[in-house]
Amino acid sequence: MEVQKQPVVVILGHIDAGKTSLLNAIRELEFKEEKPGGEITQHLGAFEVEKDGKKITFLDTPGHEAFSQMRSRGAKVADIAVLVVDSVEGVKEQTKEAIKCVNEAKIPLIVAIHKIDKPEANPERVKRELAKEGVLVESYGGKVPEVKTSAKTKEGIKDLLDLILLISEMERQKADISKPAKGVIVESFLDPKRGPTATAILEEGILKRGDFIATKSTFGKVRILENPQKKKIEKIFPGQAGIIVGFEEVPIIGEEFLVFESLEKAREYVKPVEKKVEPVEIKEGQKVLNLILKSDVLGTKEAVEQVLKNLKSEKVVLKIIKSQVGQIDEEDVKLAKTAGATILGFRVKTEKSAMELAMRQKVRIFTFQLIYDLVEGVRRLISEMIEPEIIRIDVGKVKVLVEFWKKGERQIIGGRVIEGEVHNNLFLEVVRDGEVIGEGKILNLQKEKRDIQFAKRGEEIGILYEGKARIKEGDILNVFKKEKKKVEI
Repeated sequence: MEVQKQPVVVILGHIDAGKTSLLNAIRELEFKEEKPGGEITQHLGAFEVEKDGKKITFLDTPGHEAFSQMRSRGAKVADIAVLVVDSVEGVKEQTKEAIKCVNEAKIPLIVAIHKIDKPEANPERVKRELAKEGVLVESYGGKVPEVKTSAKTKEGIKDLLDLILLISEMERQKADISKPAKGVIVESFLDPKRGPTATAILEEGILKRGDFIATKSTFGKVRILENPQKKKIEKIFPGQAGIIVGFEEVPIIGEEFLVFESLEKAREYVKPVEKKVEPVEIKEGQKVLNLILKSDVLGTKEAVEQVLKNLKSEKVVLKIIKSQVGQIDEEDVKLAKTAGATILGFRVKTEKSAMELAMRQKVRIFTFQLIYDLVEGVRRLISEMIEPEIIRIDVGKVKVLVEFWKKGERQIIGGRVIEGEVHNNLFLEVVRDGEVIGEGKILNLQKEKRDIQFAKRGEEIGILYEGKARIKEGDILNVFKKEKKKVEI
């Protein structure tokens, strides 16, 4: 029996395009002024709205470049895509990537020209830039509908919902509810109290509480079924999102799930794939930074792993020895101690006992809420392992006028500063007839038999020098200092 499928809409766009604010406006939540940089979505979430008695499921996808895999996954499970473009900033790299995702998924596209309330908004520029990327909107003679939106004023929000429902009807998006239920896992994580939990979108059939369910990686019984607002429900229909509790293990994001007659049949469907550990090539002279990664959900775990792979350094190799979903526990600390590893937590907490053990064992734990902070944190860890580069800074020149005294590698000479300045405790390079014959260090400076800290051009000074090269009258002494330069990753 075929029924009209509830449309699943994916929201795509650049990190600062205003997707979260637009979704908040669609939810009819009280809109709050954005913080600098905006709020960043880092999970693939789902929620439902109702317009004129008809329901729409929205997927929210992360905006940061690290989450391209999750954005692509979101587009593939959706029926309609809304491309959010900032009316001031225009088309960005992630906008182009989103267009590519939609083209690959072959789903209808709507363009939301957002933040239209801003005085500097320039929708015509947006349309021209989109045209260059192959997206021709209706007002430019194309087939892609566009709508001007504002989260602040709520302009265009109802028009956008009407447009989504119209396209859904025109596309005749149907689903068969008489078939066994099947759908796609769009997010999963390990709930410390309820166990493996997944957000899923149903494609066909009816998923009910108590059903036996399986993906290729795990199986179970739907013990708890909730809507996106986390209210317990008994069933979901095609196009609806549901939170499922009851899997034996955390399912893999992007997997298809099916319903079976019995738990045994569901178990038989599972075909665990052995995950190959990618070998880390370590060249001579390179150091290794061992990491243990704990994340809140599989989607962000994948994204963080990808970010870490892209953090390249000639002198330090990153090696992830463990990567899991869940809180940081004592087992993580014990492994970190044995392997000499640092623990990174992304949007997770550290168990009290694990924190106490880490303090006793001197194991470092760093937790982060934003991908940017995690990247900067790892860069600092890499920098700590790299010996700072020593750079030379020339500060002055001295012409040797007279030799006073010599004993071993120490020597006192008199000279005139002919360039720059000379400071105590700096280094000397001895130049004779245009060739460098050696170098040493200034141990003391004197002028008129009094100790001084520095001398300027034109002044005559005495220098206590230490070095293997013998200084002679007529030599030129290049005075320089050595500074440590922090290596940028």
